Amino acid sequence: QVQLVESGGGLVQPGGSLRLSCAASGMIFSIAAMRWYRQAPGKQRELVARISSLRMTNYADSVKGRFTISRDNAKNTVYLQMNSLKPEDTAVYYCNTPVGGADYWGQGTQVTVSS
Repeated sequence: QVQLVESGGGLVQPGGSLRLSCAASGMIFSIAAMRWYRQAPGKQRELVARISSLRMTNYADSVKGRFTISRDNAKNTVYLQMNSLKPEDTAVYYCNTPVGGADYWGQGTQVTVSS
């Protein structure tokens, strides 16, 4: 059974940084595409960043140049380094992977950017 567990969220001031982690189990992590989504209150869930098994990356325009997605296949973990955080980055961040035709989600981690 695929399980995704996010960690690393919290409260940070504007301009600050956080690193989110997503630990995966129950899957062959090294061949899986991994994604980070976020959902702010009253808004639809949006794709923030994704990384392929070959480490090709894509980002939402709103986070390009500030966020970096990476993966450590030895640890079955995907990361989201978030720098220069803005209040509009406040959201619940979710890890996601498509496996065997199904989408799997973590429980989410709250990121709040506020002074």
